Amino acid sequence: MLQYDVVIIGAGASGLMCAATAGYRGRSVLVIEHTAKIGRKILMSGGGRCNFTNIHNTPANFISQNPHFCKSALSRYKAQDFIDLVDRHGVEYHEKTLGQLFCNESSKEILRVLMTECEWAGVEIKTDTAVQKVKQADPQKGQGGYQLETSMGKIKTDSVVIATGGLSIPNGGATSFAYDIAAQYALTVLPRTAALVPFTLQPKDKDILKELSGVSHLIKASVGNTSFVEMMLFTHRGLSGPAILQISNYWQPGGDVELNLFPEMDLLVWLKEQREARPKAEVTTIMAQQMSKRMSQILCAKFGLEGVMGGFSNKQLEAINEAFCHWKIKPSGTEGYRTAEVTLGGIDTNEINQKSMEAKKAPGLYFIGECLDVTGHLGGHNFQWAWASGFAAGQVV
Repeated sequence: MLQYDVVIIGAGASGLMCAATAGYRGRSVLVIEHTAKIGRKILMSGGGRCNFTNIHNTPANFISQNPHFCKSALSRYKAQDFIDLVDRHGVEYHEKTLGQLFCNESSKEILRVLMTECEWAGVEIKTDTAVQKVKQADPQKGQGGYQLETSMGKIKTDSVVIATGGLSIPNGGATSFAYDIAAQYALTVLPRTAALVPFTLQPKDKDILKELSGVSHLIKASVGNTSFVEMMLFTHRGLSGPAILQISNYWQPGGDVELNLFPEMDLLVWLKEQREARPKAEVTTIMAQQMSKRMSQILCAKFGLEGVMGGFSNKQLEAINEAFCHWKIKPSGTEGYRTAEVTLGGIDTNEINQKSMEAKKAPGLYFIGECLDVTGHLGGHNFQWAWASGFAAGQVV
């Protein structure tokens, strides 16, 4: 029977970080990946350039039923720590909006950093390897730790780390493995939904707005008291873009999303100025100064706006302002896990030690990364959680 100090199931961001951290401590580490390729979500992320962290990362950038849980790990492995690691490996990167850091060249560079670190730390990685069973060794016989049944045979280990992620992007290898193991050991698993995901639209809205497919526009998207000012993208299925992905984490099925298409100006004041300056201009022509001509025509038609500016009363201008700045839209749903960047919900963090990531009910069993009920905002925060939670577990396994 093969034997290791630590077996990590899942060769993604959190698993590889945990492996390198544990390996540098002198632990014998095996990483098992059920697909043929490691780090697939790393390679897919950021349009192939991997938004690997965010310089403004704080616990406030995460959603969890226990918002305090993430604080310990994030405080011990900060964004700057991963930036320092990237710098040591000579990876060139740049900052986009809101503190998001991307590789200049390719996501492959981040995977190369992790692979190199694992190699230096003496980590062994096996791909195309399935884990059929995880069970505790028999304490009655004085055997601690765990025994795994895998496609490469039986493995005995002191510690098992589950780093298999959530349910998002199933064609990238996502499975329910982490949740199944949690349930096996009687850990509470909270309801899960697709997160950071595009909206689909009701048939009536879809028929009208599909003509805008490919058009993007700066908006403020709001659900209740939560809002994000970023770009929105019209698609042939509905709405996407950073603002929509962000607000999707807060939307409940059947609810409205409020869209302000002019978050950086006072539209009503501007409309009154345009009425004075260009009273004979059509409203669609005026609105086309602030958006594409096609967008102006389609949205003015949708909102029932027509006529020349001089013909609009103050009350009618207020109605135009209301239509464009308080547009309430009711999505029919989301595109689901197929395109979701992460999974909202997951293993209840009250079941997990916040410092070590160890399951309270199963000593020697650890859960890290996306499978936990810790979901970051768009923009590198979920990768930072992967690095931080992987590092936290790697220090103790």
